[in-house]
Amino acid sequence: MSVEFIGYIATQHSSEIHPRSGPTVQPEYVEKVARAHEEAGFDRALVAYHSNSPDSAFIAAHAASVTTRLKFLIAHRPGFISPTVAARQFATLDVFNGGRTAVHIITGGDDQELKADGSYIGKDERYARSDEYLSVLRQEWTSDKPFDHQGTYYQFEGAHSAVKSPQLPHIPLYFGGSSAAAIAVAGKHADVYALWGETYEQVRDIVKQVRAEAAKHGRTVRFSLSLRPILADTEEAAWARAQSILERAKALAESNGFVRREPPNEGSRRLLAAAAQGSRLDKRLWTAIAGLLGAQGNSTSLVGTPEQVAEALLDYYDLGITTFLIRGFDPLEDAIDYGRKLIPLTRELVAQREREAKEKVA
Repeated sequence: MSVEFIGYIATQHSSEIHPRSGPTVQPEYVEKVARAHEEAGFDRALVAYHSNSPDSAFIAAHAASVTTRLKFLIAHRPGFISPTVAARQFATLDVFNGGRTAVHIITGGDDQELKADGSYIGKDERYARSDEYLSVLRQEWTSDKPFDHQGTYYQFEGAHSAVKSPQLPHIPLYFGGSSAAAIAVAGKHADVYALWGETYEQVRDIVKQVRAEAAKHGRTVRFSLSLRPILADTEEAAWARAQSILERAKALAESNGFVRREPPNEGSRRLLAAAAQGSRLDKRLWTAIAGLLGAQGNSTSLVGTPEQVAEALLDYYDLGITTFLIRGFDPLEDAIDYGRKLIPLTRELVAQREREAKEKVA
């Protein structure tokens, strides 16, 4: 199976080493980053979702208006608008951008953040709500006639969408969450299950779990891994750059008054468990930023030359990963740099692996 690369579109220049400045939404920056990802050869770009962030679907719509090939992965949190409304919104967007939409379902593991948008139910109940939400969402996308739904969280009579996505059978669903409740929902609904950059052993374990859940429903799932590659012309220079990033991230965190707290979600706990084993794991997995900042999201890296990092990505490919969500600590510059060598090198290695597999079968 061919490999997919997903980048990241923010609305202003910022990262763990770059403080935010200026308006929260900067259209020119969105345009520049979207075009850079398209030119660099990314397949998609993620637009994130938080309780205090700009609307991800609107950002993706603007980015689509200045690109022609780049696809989008729109983070979406179930439970805050009706699934029938969300289904029609995404289907409408998908018609306008020519079938370039995918939806990344983020149920949410931080109780405090969810309260900012009015959700006070516990984590397991949130995943139960997501399960029902996704069942309705898919039915709205695919049903040719009105349908009724009587569930725990949603009730509908005569639900139906006149607009349909050009993608068949429906817009792809990516899904994140590492708890047992999350994996159960992922096995039932996800087209692509997304996990953060973990060790080979951790990835092997969670791929096995999700595949087993999917098999219960007669389904197969693809897998995505999120990483922060740090590249340089030599391995020594790459590790020196990683150390510089760590120092700058620590200084920025201290200036912002950052206080590390117990992570609210299982995915972060898994990253911290890896970080507790050491800052350098497997071939070139670097966990120092995750350890420093409490594993708040995608925060582990592969460090080395483009050739070395591509080889490490191939190791994950051999474990079942076919999508890589990669973004840098220098967001725009790194996206451009990934397109020069890392993306084409990895595609070449994967193509070679696929040829070898076919030759074995023949």
